Amino acid sequence: MKILKTELPKASLLHSPPHPYHYVDSYQGILYDLDNTITPGDVGKAFFTSGPKWVEKLFALRNKIVAGLGLKTAGDISEREQKLAQFKCEPNEQMGLFKVFAKTEHEVILGEDDKHLDFRVSLLLQPQANEPTKKALTISTTVVFHNGLGRLYFLPVRPFHRLIVPTMLKGIITALETRKS
Repeated sequence: MKILKTELPKASLLHSPPHPYHYVDSYQGILYDLDNTITPGDVGKAFFTSGPKWVEKLFALRNKIVAGLGLKTAGDISEREQKLAQFKCEPNEQMGLFKVFAKTEHEVILGEDDKHLDFRVSLLLQPQANEPTKKALTISTTVVFHNGLGRLYFLPVRPFHRLIVPTMLKGIITALETRKS
């Protein structure tokens, strides 16, 4: 499976109106939706269920480190499975650190606002012309820093982010292509 670094898609809600983002990246892969039934909500749910264990461990370490700085964390994850079962990926729902900001026919916007930075994650599912079972799935991330702490926080996150997002995208695509209809 090929994952490519790409530009922030013009079709994304994050693209319009133009924002003064301090960081932007996008990665894209091809998803085969043989029954043509996969929705952005399915992609959103897979975002939380298909990551590798090492990403979960990095995120847990992140939560331990930033809690002492007064930054937001994912909170208690002991009821994660129950919350995921009820999660519909609808605007204003919260899953761990991620709030659902918007959902359209082709996209879900997740993210969080904090005192040091705001971030958004777009999960954009775009049908391919003349190939109804083939869809481009793009994960885009935008970050706006509010202060020096935001810049300092993101400095060690950035190289991991470039590893995590393509890995998660592969996991999401695999999970959705192999799910039972």
